[in-house]
Amino acid sequence: MSLKEAWVCLKEWSREMVTTALENGADALVIPAGWQERVKALGRITTVSDDGDLKPGQDVFFESLHSSEDEERIGRLLPLGPVALEDEIPERDDGTGPGIRQRSWEVIPLENLLARNGRIFVPVHSTEEVDLALGILERGVAGVVIYAETPRELRTLVKRVKSAAPSEALQIAVIESIRPAGLGDRVCVDTCTLMQEGEGLLVGSSSSFFFLVQAEAKTNPYVAPRPFRVNAGAVYAYVKVPEGRTRYLSELASGDPVLVVRADGATQVATVGRLKIERRPLLLVEAACGEMRGSILLQNAETIRLSNPEGKALSIVELKPGDAILAAVEKSGRHFGIQVEETIGSHRHPRQPGT
Repeated sequence: MSLKEAWVCLKEWSREMVTTALENGADALVIPAGWQERVKALGRITTVSDDGDLKPGQDVFFESLHSSEDEERIGRLLPLGPVALEDEIPERDDGTGPGIRQRSWEVIPLENLLARNGRIFVPVHSTEEVDLALGILERGVAGVVIYAETPRELRTLVKRVKSAAPSEALQIAVIESIRPAGLGDRVCVDTCTLMQEGEGLLVGSSSSFFFLVQAEAKTNPYVAPRPFRVNAGAVYAYVKVPEGRTRYLSELASGDPVLVVRADGATQVATVGRLKIERRPLLLVEAACGEMRGSILLQNAETIRLSNPEGKALSIVELKPGDAILAAVEKSGRHFGIQVEETIGSHRHPRQPGT
């Protein structure tokens, strides 16, 4: 699942609703013409209106989806830009009380359109609709247009969209060896997110075997906790980022997204604040999960911790062969950080004379 966008539709001016959208990370506001100056005075955000940053009918298309003819028309528009479905179905009054709002879109037509790889946005009014929209064909729509009545409701829905990320299938691996590996440049990733014990980054020497390296969230007698930091490993190592991709630790930069992973596999996206690259003594840690083997080079320090199967922090200085840890293991390789089905391996060959 890729990162999803949260657009917010406002039909009546409310400074509080605009600031709630801004403070909770909404990506765009769908607003009437004439609001542009007032919105921009409160903060930077993309506006969708006749006089906004994105203009309906030109940069984005608002369309109905109630028939096969609608589906075909939208299909022809997808190469031209994003398509947002209109929120058109009124409340149903069955005579038994207050009207019941019906969802204005159906899953099957959306599946057909998503198969064309276009950017589709759907209207949502509840967390249930958010979850359904973001789970269609397992990858979901590009984003949602949120219709909320109160700031509290708006905050809940935006956060639901922004926290949506696929879980990681963590497995139990067993430590095979730990040994000194000399000096090397290691990377501390300082994020804009406070993590807890059991949370960290997936890092590894190969793109098929990642260790869950925990944040420095645990209290210890030597230094104060830094729950925003993961002392993640040597500069060459891979780290998992959103959209199923990987990056080298050394190429991360301020503002880049990384994938924070919890011991139960739940994930969230965090923003990199800075990197600290310093020369430190390293340890080579090797582990096995079934027939798969992987390694990681980590700083030789008590505050660097892997995760045991229960999510408890396991300091690298206390690590020993036979210990169980959490890892993410993949069978396919990667090309420029994207997962591909091909033979890409990391093998240790016996040293040959003269090499």
